[in-house]
Parts: sequence; C-alpha cells; structure tokens
Amino acid sequence: MPAKTMILALLALMPALATPALAQKAVAPAAPYKAVTVVPPTDMTDASLIALRGQLGDATKKRDATALARLVVTTGFFWQRDQKDAANKRASGYENLSAALGLASKDSAGWDILTGYAEDPTVSPLPGRKGVSCAPADPGYDLAAFDRMLKATQTDAAEWGYTVSTSTEVHATAAANAPVIEKLGLHFVRIMPEAKAGSAAYQRIVTPAGKTGYISIDALAPFGNDQICYVKESGAWKIGGYIGGGEPQ
Repeated sequence: MPAKTMILALLALMPALATPALAQKAVAPAAPYKAVTVVPPTDMTDASLIALRGQLGDATKKRDATALARLVVTTGFFWQRDQKDAANKRASGYENLSAALGLASKDSAGWDILTGYAEDPTVSPLPGRKGVSCAPADPGYDLAAFDRMLKATQTDAAEWGYTVSTSTEVHATAAANAPVIEKLGLHFVRIMPEAKAGSAAYQRIVTPAGKTGYISIDALAPFGNDQICYVKESGAWKIGGYIGGGEPQ
C-alpha cells in the first residue's frame, strides 16, 4: 500500500488522532460538484532529508523511542492544531511528538503512521513558516476553485482526498469485481463515511456526478490530514513539528 494511503487508513482507525471534522458535524448529503484538478506532488531531492527519512523509518519500525528522540529538534518544536500552536513549551520536542501521536505505547498506531511518513517521498514548504517542509506534500491545485467547491457542497477540507491515477475506477460496491459505475481523472473526490462495516481495501466516495461508489484505497491520497514537518537545526535536518494529532497537553 502506498505510504499516503496507508496513512489515510491508519488515521481512520485512530479517532483520537484523526481530523475530527466528520465526527463533530453533520455530514452533508451526497451531491454533484465541479471537479477540481490536482497536480500530484513531486518527490524530494535533498539527499540529507532523504537520509533523515531513512533514519526515521529505521527507528519507527523498531519502536525505538531513543533513536527517534535523536531525530527531533531540541527546542522550538511546534504542534499546529486547530489553527494554533498546541506544543507544551516546557516539554521536549520528542515529548510533544509523542503526545501528538500517542507514542507512549509500542502498540500505538502512531508508530505505524510515522513509518508511513518515512516512506512517503514527497515534501512541500509550509506556508507561513520559513524553512519548514512537511509531508505528505499536498498536490498543486486552484485554491479559489477548491474553496468554491467546499462552499457548494457544504463540506470542509478534511472530507476530501484526491485520486493518484488518470483512470480510477469507481465500483458500485466495495469489491474489485463489482460493476464500474464511473471512471475518474486526477482531481479531488469527496470521502464519505461508511454506514456499515465494509472492505478495508475500499473507500466510499462521491463522484463529481453525485454518485456514491467505492474506489481502491490505493487509488486515493489524503488531503488536509496530519503532516510531519522537517526543519534544519545546526545545519542538519530534524523533525521540527507536527500538524494535527490528538489532544494538546
């Protein structure tokens, strides 16, 4: 499973850590919308940042808190949540990261989410914070058109993902052999909560035509969800922040 879709699946299993928008507001009914095209993000090219990702992957797969702590900034860690910095300034960067992802237990899905971040090759600058880059990177898109789409559908950004293929099949049910009701290009798609337990390999979505169907989770990338952020400390890349996560301390 691609790193981005693995992160999306894991966040869905972590109500305390995932974006709470769907749980806090009534879900607007499925309706047609004007599709907003996306340009998939490109892979990072900085060799030192790629090396940090490798170290992050090694630490998280081993559930090695000591090794992970060495990869986090000593001071200045930020935890961007609900449009404010929720980091405990008296705590270390690692302690804040641990709180955001629930890393106190080695069984926490937060470790798997970090592994997903380490495997994701994309990164993009964080607006408003100079020198900060975050992953998974968001795609390129028309912000004004996206805002119009949110208003027209009475939704927020957390209710959307985007396709990663120019030809994504939408099935009538959550099964590979189910009838194909529509094919999608590279654009945003609305994610709908499943009314009953379905296949973990498929995501219920609304197509631009207003149809409800299912696409493979491998064909969908998350948008507006949590991100890990990297900054340089003493000339070396470190984990410097987190966007999203659980309850602040």
